[in-house]
Amino acid sequence: MTVSTAYSRRAALKTLAAGAIMTMPHPTATNAATPLIKRIIPASGEQLPVIGLGTYIVLDVAPGAPELVELRDVLTTFSAGGAKLIDSSPMYGRAEAVTGELLTVTNLREQVFLATKVWTSGRDSGIRQMQDSLRLMRTRHIDLMQVHNLLDLATHTKTLNEWKAAGTIRYIGITHYHSGAYRELEKLLKTRTYDFVQFNYSLAEREAEQRLLAVAAESGAAVIINRPFAQGELFGKVKGRALPVWAAEFDCSSWAQFFLKYIIAHPAVTCVIPGTGKVRHMTDNLAGGTGRLPDERIRKRMVELIQNF
Repeated sequence: MTVSTAYSRRAALKTLAAGAIMTMPHPTATNAATPLIKRIIPASGEQLPVIGLGTYIVLDVAPGAPELVELRDVLTTFSAGGAKLIDSSPMYGRAEAVTGELLTVTNLREQVFLATKVWTSGRDSGIRQMQDSLRLMRTRHIDLMQVHNLLDLATHTKTLNEWKAAGTIRYIGITHYHSGAYRELEKLLKTRTYDFVQFNYSLAEREAEQRLLAVAAESGAAVIINRPFAQGELFGKVKGRALPVWAAEFDCSSWAQFFLKYIIAHPAVTCVIPGTGKVRHMTDNLAGGTGRLPDERIRKRMVELIQNF
């Protein structure tokens, strides 16, 4: 993902509230109590819950910021709901440091699957940056280290394999955030070098359905999905619109769940990482990873609905 001025989920929800229109009801208690769906990491057989947490923007807050109080509660809600994967990057300002701080005060480090990235050029620079990530996140090991946006990929891949062999990291991966990189991602996945791949996919950005998701599955790579709400674009599309009655057929009670369940219903997807700094949004997102999922017939109907808005 990259810095953008696109319409964010936070901005979209503020707009909805200002207009006294709320089309995203809170999940039911039944949904909240339902276990999260899990998917297997092909490289190991380990299971991951399908809902994770992205730290872009939402965890980039100043030391002592008032937002830290609710962010702590977001993290405890996340873990109590059965979620595990937290994804960060040196590119995200203070997000790694805040993640480390929150995991320490909540004593949740060993309950989460911690992922971050290397985003620099050169072997020595990459090593220093990853060492900084360990320090900032207050951990001796990282579950998943990814090469952010494929920057200096060959150099970092060699280092990542060395760190993996030493046990400092458990998995290695590659990431990008737009469809222009899909051809390169496909080529890299076919080498079967990487345990994980991360890219964008949503009801607003469906290009990954053409080939990339299938290639990831065929290559045995776990798939992390970023930009699940297209940086808020989808909330803008549904502003003021009621959730369709037929959404109840797949245990969906909000637009956020609608968007997330569309993604999770694809069998190649391992985990989706919406970002939020609000407990109510985290609770909503968690419900998106529970219960029934839409089948192909309903997924086509979901696409048609959003395209017609």
